[in-house]
Amino acid sequence: MIRFSHTLFALPFALLAALMAWVAPASTAMEFSWRHLLGILLAMVGARSAAMAFNRIADREIDAANPRTAGRHLPAGRLSVGSVWVFTLISIAIYLMGAALFWPNYLPVVFALPVLAVLLAYSYMKRITALSHFWLGLSLMLAPVCAWIAIRGLEVVADPRDLLPATILGLAVLFWVAGFDIIYACQDYEFDRQAGLRSVPVWLGIPGALRLAALCHAIMLAFLVALPFSHQWGGPPLHFSWLYFAGVLGIAGLLIYEHWLVKPTDLSRVNQAFFNVNAVVSVGLLFIAGLDLMKS
Repeated sequence: MIRFSHTLFALPFALLAALMAWVAPASTAMEFSWRHLLGILLAMVGARSAAMAFNRIADREIDAANPRTAGRHLPAGRLSVGSVWVFTLISIAIYLMGAALFWPNYLPVVFALPVLAVLLAYSYMKRITALSHFWLGLSLMLAPVCAWIAIRGLEVVADPRDLLPATILGLAVLFWVAGFDIIYACQDYEFDRQAGLRSVPVWLGIPGALRLAALCHAIMLAFLVALPFSHQWGGPPLHFSWLYFAGVLGIAGLLIYEHWLVKPTDLSRVNQAFFNVNAVVSVGLLFIAGLDLMKS
């Protein structure tokens, strides 16, 4: 019904934000906690699973009409709507358990339901706006921002500028996700247009959509370059070195390769660009940036 591999798009950024939160200077010592790490993992897997399962419920009639998605579990009759609802509610419970593991930091519990509302609302965005891809980006942007708040809640309350590094990383995630989701949506251009659904490819056409996706990825790279300098705007300092910038350069190469794979006249390699390249981007950045932070 859902692919756990999809979690790899956001989870590495949440883990990177957590590592940044632990190593950044604070008024009180920020020590690594296995309980907090478990909280991040439970919250991420639970929230992502709930959002994707709910999306299958909300889109079941659309999926049934779309030849590309007609074989999914609900439209194909391999699962019932009731069973998917049960899975969704269990996933939400796991997500809330993860948020509760950060107590006495109350912020994850306070923000848990509003964050969940943002995630679930995405399922209806393509009925409303062509900018639904950016709502998906916003949903995944919350992963690093919420991980930072969960670990450094008191620091953020005392000085909201403490959240700046996670916000910059989150904005990089927003434009990265919006860019690759626009690419992915190109393969449904004809169906979405006929069904009256809104997307950037329907709005701008496939060539225009691919150009906007490339712009989104250029903006993502700009935010990644800005991340080590967040202390200049009031955020806590993070000691990135040349290794981090080499990693960003590698990500730029991967994104160029992703856009080379997909052409307006040839969408046959969209899945290769969407799944393979983007998984390497997220996991690769976690590895390089994490290694750089731990050695400094």
